[in-house]
Amino acid sequence: MKRAVLALTLALLVSCRVGPNYRPPELPKHAEGPLVSVNEATESRASPPDAWWRLYGDTQMDALVEEAFTANRDLVAAQANLAAARAVLTVARSNRYPSTQIIAGGVRGRDPTTDEILELNGQRPQNFWLFEDLFEVGYEVDLFGRVHRQIEVAGADEEAVAALRDSVQVVVASETVRAYAAICALGQQVAVSRHSLEVVSREAEITRQRYEAGAGSPYDVKRAQALVEQVGADIPTLEGQRRVALFTLAALLGRAPADAPADTERCVLAPHLDDLLPVGDGTSLIRRRPDIRQAERRLAAATAQIGVATADLYPTVRLAGFYGGAAPQISDLGTNAGLAWGIGPQISWNFFNQSAARARVRQAKAGEAAALAGFDSAVLGALKEIEQALSIYDAALKNHVSLIAARQRIHEAFDIARDEYSAGALSSLDLLTTEQSLVTLDGAVAASESALVIDQIAVFNALGGGWGAGAPVATR
Repeated sequence: MKRAVLALTLALLVSCRVGPNYRPPELPKHAEGPLVSVNEATESRASPPDAWWRLYGDTQMDALVEEAFTANRDLVAAQANLAAARAVLTVARSNRYPSTQIIAGGVRGRDPTTDEILELNGQRPQNFWLFEDLFEVGYEVDLFGRVHRQIEVAGADEEAVAALRDSVQVVVASETVRAYAAICALGQQVAVSRHSLEVVSREAEITRQRYEAGAGSPYDVKRAQALVEQVGADIPTLEGQRRVALFTLAALLGRAPADAPADTERCVLAPHLDDLLPVGDGTSLIRRRPDIRQAERRLAAATAQIGVATADLYPTVRLAGFYGGAAPQISDLGTNAGLAWGIGPQISWNFFNQSAARARVRQAKAGEAAALAGFDSAVLGALKEIEQALSIYDAALKNHVSLIAARQRIHEAFDIARDEYSAGALSSLDLLTTEQSLVTLDGAVAASESALVIDQIAVFNALGGGWGAGAPVATR
């Protein structure tokens, strides 16, 4: 019987929780369908692994990502923010239990109540000491669920901050890989430019020797030398961009520029993905992206906040008690004469003017509506990002294939032009024009390979990988 009464009491208390109970929102139409920009020839619908960078098989890159996860300053700050949110949740949970307080001290002065008693007895008011040592206990009876809803708000906020930390980790992973890939790809472009410089320098020297032997003209020599200077001018720009990428990588690793990982400059080949690029579908994307999880948790917190605001429309009931002593002499504190105690309920209710409380309820409901729109926006934004990234990557692939074909043709044409020029069947202008096209296409292919890996990384970043259980979290 007692158990039945207890169960009924608990059920009544739970049923009195005001405000809406949270339900996960419906997704926008077609959000869970297959991605529309997938190219089956180069991409698969398999879900990508969380540690997607390992697909490249580059141990140096793997080590850099692991270092970034443990040393990146933005991740350290995100982890500290998560610790703060967890502390707030602990504070909210503590309200489920009684609060206790010990008061001890002494005050000299006059008490209005005591003065009134003395005057009624014909005595003059006087100064006196009042000593007290009290143990106080207070407990809020959560009849309308205010405390419970506050815990829901704090819990959802903590989970939203955790998702934000995961979002930072996604960015750190992709930016670290991007910086490393840029260093390698730019190293490859520098190597191609230097090879092109060797080719045009050799041809310029041949042109000069032919002129000195009585063939050709000073105009031919100057044009060939100008092409040498033009090709050489690109190398410092590429090397400068490579240094920029190196310093970007250093910052991601939590290092000063002086401590940048110089060993990465030995890499002169852009990371290459041998297998099909795994992209999954809309369902796996929504489940993986931490920014969507953050938006959903923000919505849960906003829904619970309506309950907190609604509970302010109803009475707050507290059980309070105290036990101890209060006396004009310290020696009386432990005696029956100085004994003080009390216990009883306390009810507070601002029932006459509730306009402010009702305005807070409207504010909370508006916040929920905004959070719901924010969730939809996060889902649609994630789908937009991955579709855009896939479209750009597909275009880069097609561009790369065309450039490789063009480079093959121009190399064949240059070999023919050089032979015909040596035989006197082709003018120096035609040879120089072909040589310029050769240099341009060699550089374009190298730049295309660089853009290709950067676009691949953009796809992985849009997929939202890198935050799961297999990835460590930065600590200070």
